[in-house]
Amino acid sequence: MPSIRTWHTYLGILIAPSVLFFALTGALQIFSLHEAHDTYVPPQLLEKLSSVHKDQVFALKAHDDDHHDEHAAAGPEHEEEPSLATTLLKYFFLLVAIALCVSTSLGLWLGLTHVRHKRLGWWLLAVGIILPASLAML
Repeated sequence: MPSIRTWHTYLGILIAPSVLFFALTGALQIFSLHEAHDTYVPPQLLEKLSSVHKDQVFALKAHDDDHHDEHAAAGPEHEEEPSLATTLLKYFFLLVAIALCVSTSLGLWLGLTHVRHKRLGWWLLAVGIILPASLAML
């Protein structure tokens, strides 16, 4: 019977691409880079990746242009600046997302280079990339 360490390694290799995806797209969402605001319009790919993160669908959401036009006609919106605590928390969560990416990448490298059945490790990595990407495209 394989050890817990072996199962942990194989499971980690399988889910590492998804962990990286959620850490990266979550980091972008911390600063609302997936949403249009003021004069900023996010790239479509960012909007689609955010949609996968939040709604598990690789698609653009319909923009409410009429609602935006009403606000533009009324004048510029005055959004409140976030408090210092909120800003610091956002940057802390960004640091956590970066650390999660680094840690996951190191774990993936360790798993692929130190696993007994390397071919199985690479197959699990391929499945971990292809399966969720395929399901999101359906």
